[in-house]
Amino acid sequence: MDQFVQTSLVWGNKALQKLNNTKIAIFGLGGVGSYVAEGLARAGVGSFVLVDNDVVDITNINRQILALHSTIGQDKVSVEKSRILDINPVAIVDTHKIFCSKDSNYAILEGCSYVVDAIDTISTKIALIEKCTQRNIPIISAMGAGNKLDPTLFEATDIFKTSVCPVCRVMRTELKKRGIKSLKVVYSKEKPITPNMEGYTAKLGDNKVIGSTPFVPSVMGLILANEVAKDIVKN
Repeated sequence: MDQFVQTSLVWGNKALQKLNNTKIAIFGLGGVGSYVAEGLARAGVGSFVLVDNDVVDITNINRQILALHSTIGQDKVSVEKSRILDINPVAIVDTHKIFCSKDSNYAILEGCSYVVDAIDTISTKIALIEKCTQRNIPIISAMGAGNKLDPTLFEATDIFKTSVCPVCRVMRTELKKRGIKSLKVVYSKEKPITPNMEGYTAKLGDNKVIGSTPFVPSVMGLILANEVAKDIVKN
């Protein structure tokens, strides 16, 4: 398709065909996951499985590409599906408005070539990683992006080579308990800041408030998408 001709100039037609024949599952369509979907759709991935239980909230507008005043209150999976099809009308997009846990039915992973974990909850991340490991499906996980300001400090590496990131530390411990010896992640070495609570009124009952900017989650999402595309093209 003409819309992917610029990509073919750097990757070649064979690579584009591989991407078109690939089915990617994205779990979590927030500030990170929505940009993963954006990058992969524009790269020419032909089939998607989108998983998210949330609806667009006004507080999402500062960082989520699918969040607009016109989409507030709509299911994120539905908004993302419409966006992907507007980018590539021949893409196949399956949506699942569900909250995943260790007890969920992961049959939706059937036929997937790659999985992207952009989930916020660590227990659910662990469950998804276990299911993918059992099925020999490649997975890449997003680590902590909240309360950070520098998008230049992200890197893709194995979880057991990470440092500084509090989410990585917990994940390493939990994966060791389960005998999982490797996991590709994108993480930042930047130490999380303490949120500025001056004037903060939303969700005052939260035990843990996480701030964000438009720049950090988006960059993390595009790095994740790039890593997925690179792995697909080289295999």
